[in-house]
Amino acid sequence: MRQIGNLLLLAGALMLAGCVASTSSPVLEPIPGSITYNGQPRTKLTKSPVGSTFEHRFTAPVGREYVERYRIRPDRSLEIISRRRIDIIPGFYR
Repeated sequence: MRQIGNLLLLAGALMLAGCVASTSSPVLEPIPGSITYNGQPRTKLTKSPVGSTFEHRFTAPVGREYVERYRIRPDRSLEIISRRRIDIIPGFYR
């Protein structure tokens, strides 16, 4: 009977461990056209405040358009915080 209790306790602990939320967000890797595709740019954004964000719109080599949002880190490097693909329907204008 004691073995069953220990087994149930272990099973409960494993299930609880699987439910713990991760605090890390997924890292977006640069794609061709991203500002940071070949590494960080040589020039740093020295006048922009740390933590500020900006968008970069580009067309990837396969012809798809993207908008990426970057955040300036304390060391003045850039971090991609979001990316979205812009679907353009040929012949459709707003």
